[in-house]
Amino acid sequence: MFITRTPAVAGMFYPADPQQLAHDVQQLLTEAHPHALIPKALIVPHAGYIYSAAIAATAYATLRPIAAHIRRVVLLGPTHRVAVRGLALPEADAFDTPLGRVMLDTAAARTIAHLPQVSVSAQAHALEHSLEVQLPFLQSILPDFTLLPLAVGMASAEEVAEVLDALWGGEETLIVISSDLSHYLPYATAQRVDGETVQSILDLHQPIAHEHACGGTPISGLIVAAQKHHLTPHLLDLRNSGDTAGSRDQVVGYAALAFTGKEEHGN
Repeated sequence: MFITRTPAVAGMFYPADPQQLAHDVQQLLTEAHPHALIPKALIVPHAGYIYSAAIAATAYATLRPIAAHIRRVVLLGPTHRVAVRGLALPEADAFDTPLGRVMLDTAAARTIAHLPQVSVSAQAHALEHSLEVQLPFLQSILPDFTLLPLAVGMASAEEVAEVLDALWGGEETLIVISSDLSHYLPYATAQRVDGETVQSILDLHQPIAHEHACGGTPISGLIVAAQKHHLTPHLLDLRNSGDTAGSRDQVVGYAALAFTGKEEHGN
């Protein structure tokens, strides 16, 4: 039986109307500040588009020159609603969005299913927004790709890195880590805290604490993998909801980072 995961936050985190969504995402990508990098991995935020999509677009816009080469996206995000031990695959063959259907890489899922930290959980994915909000961007920038989504719960950085390593691939595989930064701090405090968090990532220093990044666990796993594979992180954008669409009394932080291989070290 073919199983499809239907959108859970369309009309809340981003427009449910396909034409409006396509227009908004393309406009965000067009307005994004260009960075001449060739990413193997991205860190992108996952709040409502009015708050964080401009920051996410800065990361996704870097994919334009290599979009035709990317055929698989390994997407990791933290669980917000369901407690998970380790990393959870969905019980689905495809994810739907208002922009259409994204087929899952079920063969790749089978290659990691034997790992003790990997499970299958339809519940972990059913209402999870951290993965879903990335899909319209990926659908808008990549012509043809399959998806391997993982909801990350309680796990070590090494457990996450082991999964990433198994799925690493070559230029056809892009890794995307979905994470916001600090939550509900005053504007100036958030700027300081988020700046320190980003510096830790740029220094490839982990663990990244959950109070500093809700996706701290998958980020920490990426840092371990990045060290092994000699990737270099680059900061593309760092802002918070006080800069985009919210008040400055209590803000949420957002960063976009790209991790590149050896040939990109000079950038």
